Amino acid sequence: MSKIFKPNKDMFDNPVFRDMDDYNKLVKKFDDNYEGTWGELAEKNITWHKPFTNTLDETNTPFNRWFKDGKMSVAYECVDRHLENSGDNVAILFEADDGTNIKLTYNELAKNVNKTANLFVNEYGIKKSDRVVIYMPMILEAIYTMLACAKIGAIHSVVFGGFSSQALKDRIIDAKAKLIVTADGAYRKGKPYMLKPAVDDATKDGCDSVQNICVVKRNFEPIQKNKKDSFYHELIEKQSDEFETVWFDSEDPLFLLYTSGSTGQPKGVQHNMAGYILWAKLTMQWVFDNKPDDIFWCTADIGWITGHSYIVYGPLANGTTTVVFEGVPTYPDAGRCWKMVQQHKINQFYTAPTAIRMLHKTGENEPSKYDLSSLRVLGTVGEPIDPPAWKWYYEAIGNSKCSIVDTWWQTETGGHMVSPIASCTPIKPACATLPLPGIYAKIIETNGEPTPINEKGYLCITKPWPSQIRTIWGDDDRFVKAYFGDCVYDGKPVYFSGDGAMIDENGYITITGRTDDVINVSGHRIGTAEIEASIKENDMVASSAVVGKPHEIKGEGIFGFIVLKNSDTISKDDLKLELNKILKADIGAIALLDDIIVVPDLPKTRSGKIMRRILRSIVKGEPITQDTSTLEDPNIVGEIEVLYKV
Repeated sequence: MSKIFKPNKDMFDNPVFRDMDDYNKLVKKFDDNYEGTWGELAEKNITWHKPFTNTLDETNTPFNRWFKDGKMSVAYECVDRHLENSGDNVAILFEADDGTNIKLTYNELAKNVNKTANLFVNEYGIKKSDRVVIYMPMILEAIYTMLACAKIGAIHSVVFGGFSSQALKDRIIDAKAKLIVTADGAYRKGKPYMLKPAVDDATKDGCDSVQNICVVKRNFEPIQKNKKDSFYHELIEKQSDEFETVWFDSEDPLFLLYTSGSTGQPKGVQHNMAGYILWAKLTMQWVFDNKPDDIFWCTADIGWITGHSYIVYGPLANGTTTVVFEGVPTYPDAGRCWKMVQQHKINQFYTAPTAIRMLHKTGENEPSKYDLSSLRVLGTVGEPIDPPAWKWYYEAIGNSKCSIVDTWWQTETGGHMVSPIASCTPIKPACATLPLPGIYAKIIETNGEPTPINEKGYLCITKPWPSQIRTIWGDDDRFVKAYFGDCVYDGKPVYFSGDGAMIDENGYITITGRTDDVINVSGHRIGTAEIEASIKENDMVASSAVVGKPHEIKGEGIFGFIVLKNSDTISKDDLKLELNKILKADIGAIALLDDIIVVPDLPKTRSGKIMRRILRSIVKGEPITQDTSTLEDPNIVGEIEVLYKV
């Protein structure tokens, strides 16, 4: 699919970017006055209790400082500033797993956040810079807790509720958390699952910093109450719903978010207040054309950066209505998402390619049963989207009218970096397109030389930006080595994303996958994303993952794990033959599959990430050492191992 799709102007009313001229003007403005332009945007989009005196201080790069001397409050930006003129507007639209809906206005959100902040201060002695670990499902109290921490100046660290007790313990210890906020349990696909036992197991020894555990009770089976435990509902009602705004330095830490940590020591990515909230707000306005009267739904979990930036902080800072969804897209059926779009009249829908492929596989014709005309913008996040999934998303969900913003960014970047702007960017399917204004993304070799057009290189960011990771919590040396130790540009170390990419003659950037997701076949480096995108062109294939398998002649051969839409339609040998025809045509004979197996599903985390390390271990005959508790279906690993040995 090389066709270019231009935005449908009828879908946008007074957007920030009316056309590419507006985009190019802002890019030039940054080129001419980088710091001054960021300063203007910060002055306009943040409420400053005390103005900043200097936009950017690079004297100790890469530990750059933004908006020196400025005083502001993230909680004020997201909640309190809306109360005077739009307090009765809906801030959060919560839909539970069972379909129950709760609408919460900004006035109601403010009261709940204030009461939660008072609870933390009065009952637990939480103060500025204390760390609070949040191990919760997708419920309203999780949002209250995040914003209460921001109001106090405490540093929250949300740990995804699917992580094991050991993964939770590692994060508690690394952050030296003083308080843990959790729930007794949650619902998923109509069934309860428990969370509190994992907290009990994690804290039974070694978590000496933890003084209190606050439990949100959802009336599950009785839970063990330990001496550090107390119940949220027993303490919250006696708290005041007023809390005087506290103003913080621009560079005070807002949160830690640990990268998946599936292997090795987890990295606590630190984001600070002003720069992070500025970029979360701007990208909502720019990329999604989001307005305060819109209804925005990001299907992520708050345990990931996507949930932080595009469920909580970005939408609320922009004064919009954000949808918080406890359930899964295919329960009770494959029409759940589209029913919600119709019912709530959602305007922007943001999800992962994995979810799109799953919805396509399980309910290809479901969208036609619902009125999706409220949608203006569709988004994808987390991995490159393959052309067949893009096509179905564009035609079946967007009715060939909605712009699709294929966003590239990372936990470390805080917000979108390379992405179409819905209102103006001509879209090339499965392509992240252009860097956003103010973002200087380059495709280079490690020595800083530009990679030739349409050849794979390293995706680096050559200038600092406000929402950039500030450090790895407690390990500045690791921060420098991990992000500024690989590539230089103009003789200086620059931020290396760890991703490979290509740039075309129009400056459009296509993400080719992690540089460590590469298979070296006879000295030729082939990205797994490139192979998987070609495999997906076969109409029988629902999804796939390829890994390198040791080969006595080629070094590595290519092994494919294939999920079919209907496993009875073709033999394994015939399927491999069909797939290799596509691969030879798309990439060349060097990319042919040496072997495949058909599997019922892939080992994916609940955020949709395929755990290729597990698949590599299987083909190498190594024991599985990764934490499988993070998987959507932990049993799938055993099933794949059995199939591989047959």
